[in-house]
Amino acid sequence: MASLITDDIRAAIGRAEPPVHFLVTRRDIVKYAIATGQRLPKYLRGDEAPPMFLFGADRPLAALETIGPDGLRADTLTPELPLKRVMAGGIKQRYHRPLHPGDELVIEKSIADIFEKQGSSGPLIFVVYALTVKDASGALVLEETQTRINR
Repeated sequence: MASLITDDIRAAIGRAEPPVHFLVTRRDIVKYAIATGQRLPKYLRGDEAPPMFLFGADRPLAALETIGPDGLRADTLTPELPLKRVMAGGIKQRYHRPLHPGDELVIEKSIADIFEKQGSSGPLIFVVYALTVKDASGALVLEETQTRINR
């Protein structure tokens, strides 16, 4: 069977979005802690950000009319794929240190890999994204791998 991943699609591996600058604020930490039901005082006071605080921080705010029926905004990083249904394929995170109010961060996201597998109901295309977060001094704060599955 011929691969669904063309040379044009494969050429997107390594493609990166422009870096996103993000300032961690005590108010944002407190809001996130309350919204996610955190119980530890260090989170509720905003002294330290809870895990997953940065999830989606690289995404711009989007008006409702720019969000598709699947709840996603238009993706400018990923190439056009022949399989259109997008599913979450998992996230792996490695924290190098906690986040605190005043941290100035730079978030970089790129396509690390694109590959195909045969699923029980047909072909699947996996897109793997590498996300790194560094502080103002360039020290690594977080490494994240996100996987999306198209079917």
